[in-house]
Amino acid sequence: MAARRISRRAFLVALAVAGATAFPAGAQGPAPGNGYSMPTLDFDDPAVQRRLGALYASALRSVSGANTIGADRSVYDRAGLLAYPPGTVVRAGGGYPAPQRWTRDAAVNTWSGVSLLAPAVARNTLWSVVDHAGDGLVVQQDNQWWDQIVWVLAAHHHYLVTGDRDFLTRACDTSTHTLAARRAQHFNASFGLFEGPGFMNDGISGYPSPPASTSVHSSFVLDHPQAAKLMCLSTNCLYYGAQLALAAMSEALGRPVQAASLRSDAERLRTAIDRHLWRADAGTYGYLVHGEGSLAGRLDTSQEGAGLALAVLLGVADADRAARILDSTHWQPYGIVNVWPHFPRFDDRRPGRHNMMVWPMVHGLYGQAAADAGRTEPFALAVDTLAGLITTSGGFYEVYNSVTGAVDGGWQGGSSGHADHFVSQPDQTWSATAYLRLVHDGLFGLTFTDDSLRLRPCLPPSWGPVRLRGLPYRDMTLDVTLRGAGSRVRSSTVDGRAGEPVVAADGRGHRTIEVVLTE
Repeated sequence: MAARRISRRAFLVALAVAGATAFPAGAQGPAPGNGYSMPTLDFDDPAVQRRLGALYASALRSVSGANTIGADRSVYDRAGLLAYPPGTVVRAGGGYPAPQRWTRDAAVNTWSGVSLLAPAVARNTLWSVVDHAGDGLVVQQDNQWWDQIVWVLAAHHHYLVTGDRDFLTRACDTSTHTLAARRAQHFNASFGLFEGPGFMNDGISGYPSPPASTSVHSSFVLDHPQAAKLMCLSTNCLYYGAQLALAAMSEALGRPVQAASLRSDAERLRTAIDRHLWRADAGTYGYLVHGEGSLAGRLDTSQEGAGLALAVLLGVADADRAARILDSTHWQPYGIVNVWPHFPRFDDRRPGRHNMMVWPMVHGLYGQAAADAGRTEPFALAVDTLAGLITTSGGFYEVYNSVTGAVDGGWQGGSSGHADHFVSQPDQTWSATAYLRLVHDGLFGLTFTDDSLRLRPCLPPSWGPVRLRGLPYRDMTLDVTLRGAGSRVRSSTVDGRAGEPVVAADGRGHRTIEVVLTE
């Protein structure tokens, strides 16, 4: 994203040098709750409630309060689709300059909770990063092209949560144009993979050398030679998921030929990911394949936290491989890091900003992957670790030190020609939505389809009973209670009647669901 590359990166470098923290003028959004449903999370155990339940309320306030801002039409409404009211969008967080028209943040935050809690705000946020093109709408085309594809997943999820058919039609066309542009410009037919840096790593500290070059005085990954041709696990998992999401959108709109073609493309991509990135000896995927230079075709075997999480969440890894990934993943003392281990130019004293650091959004994705696989132990560890980081730091910060747990922006080379110490920014929306995602999609296992919501909970031992009250879903408000422990449903009731933990999308009013779980 051109704007992000210039303003956000330059701003962070300035902060690194000055050691200051700044807040954009006028960043305070509507009062908490404005446009949002505010469910309550209650654990029967007082200690668990203090540790985990209270933090859920804090995350809701963080997202709905300062991080929901008024949207200037001239900046955010280039697609002409924002609704006034509510006239608001979700920003990336505190400490960054305005405007924050950044695709990845918009998509991740709507996908991770805003679509469920505030559909109108989420819809605005998704449209805020879309432009008009010659033949329709397209996700903004900029120099961080690998960010664009996550929008497709977020858009499909928004439709599944809300059932908004008008949104679906436009989102399907936007996704079609966006994916076509990316395939035309960044698909490597020789490998069957998409080119581009990793999902979370727009900074060069997230990469080995090469492509990192000491002769380039820039922190932005694409300023370094050969970086544009990398083929990364996370990015290709997102393309796989996006192709399936677009296929589902096409099918919902009565376009079976397009849907079938997209599913075929997705299966070929999945095969290519397995062929070039799976490490059978280690039971996990590697980080990236070099696309050019002396290392062309070579696999970097580093562990990419987001890539492994997305491989499990999006179905790139089958059940056997997902289990092997969860068994073999390296954890740092304070969580799952972007890339493990240290690249040679970093160490525990000066960890790379996009290398051995805990970004809560990445850590949260991995925690959800564990829950999806029914693994209560790593899921509990992910939630407890993130809760500890946030509580100890007193807020939802951007990034944490993986060894000490301290708020820490890490180190990265830049315009000075040497590594600078960056600031970890406050009030990070995707750090707050990472926690919401762990609760909604992990603990309660909310799984949305075109016509229903199914619960697939993952309840660690000693956490239950737990209740989520006032949860919005289309024209309903749900109260959900979990008892027992584990990830297998022993029994369940809906409105007092025994049955599967499923509610049809066309229901109305207040509904109650109780689920008893077992290991």
